[in-house]
Amino acid sequence: MSSPQPLREIPAAQQIFQMLAGKSVSQALSVAADLGIADVLTDAPKSVEELAAATSTHTPSLYRLLRALASIGIFAEIEDRRFTLTPLAACLRSDAPDSIRNTARWIGSPLVWRGWGELRHCVETGETGIKQALGVTDPFAYLSEHPEQAQVFHGCMTEISRLNTLAILAAYDFGRFQTIIDVGGSHGLLLSAILQRYPGPHGIVFDLPGVIDVAQRVIAADGLTDRCETLAGDFFESVPAGPDAYVLKQVIHDWDDERALAILRNIGRVIPPDGRLLLVELVIPPANEPSLSKFTDLDMLVSSGGRERTQREYRNLLATAGYRLAAIHPTQSRQSVIEGVPLAAN
Repeated sequence: MSSPQPLREIPAAQQIFQMLAGKSVSQALSVAADLGIADVLTDAPKSVEELAAATSTHTPSLYRLLRALASIGIFAEIEDRRFTLTPLAACLRSDAPDSIRNTARWIGSPLVWRGWGELRHCVETGETGIKQALGVTDPFAYLSEHPEQAQVFHGCMTEISRLNTLAILAAYDFGRFQTIIDVGGSHGLLLSAILQRYPGPHGIVFDLPGVIDVAQRVIAADGLTDRCETLAGDFFESVPAGPDAYVLKQVIHDWDDERALAILRNIGRVIPPDGRLLLVELVIPPANEPSLSKFTDLDMLVSSGGRERTQREYRNLLATAGYRLAAIHPTQSRQSVIEGVPLAAN
């Protein structure tokens, strides 16, 4: 009986080649999501001709797209050039409980895709890629002027919240607070989940006027109208006083230190001495430790000019803004709850 042959190590150049192919997968996924292919396939398999008619696309080219995606488990091709959903493809359905359709659409949007095309310019100059590619200096102002893209973006943020919320709730006790405000809370998914877990606190979703309209519907659908309100405003100008917990989920990473400090100081003016600042963010690990946060950091460089930060950088940022870093609470997701205490309380 012959001995089993040892597994051959993939040559370094071949590994790099496979990594480079990632751009093809990313864009193919984004296009399929934007076309709503998974929604069309919800009830039954369909031929590529039927799919092309439903999505107003070129039949031979759509077939090539779906054939490529089926080769990696996203959709499956069956007899007569018909396609059906797979467990992976089902996540691209709009109504799936674990849908990431908007996230896939956002990855292929002009702000993201064209911005990443200018990564070398970002590295050479420190400027954002969207400024070089599109002339956009403020991505959030751009979104306010492009409501369709804004809808996709906020949908993406809601999907990310849905994926991470249970892990956040398991990692931190929000039940000890009387009033929790979600600053830049988007559609209010995280705060709604907190209030459903803990019956005691009152909640406030604070965001721009066009955003909190959706938050109001989320709150009403979850039966929390009597415990949660929405307030419109701009956290660069001021934030509401009164809550004893200020939650900012994936807000601070959107901004450079100067703009981040402006937000934190506005909160510092109104947070009570025994209050808590709770930043839900990625924390970059040291040295060569693998972490998607290091690539998300590049995404911030390309798009908003913000950054992901290390534990030391968060400690320094909070200290400059008038807080002590009390703890970093890791979660089972990629995010952590960074807990800050006003220095006035020390």
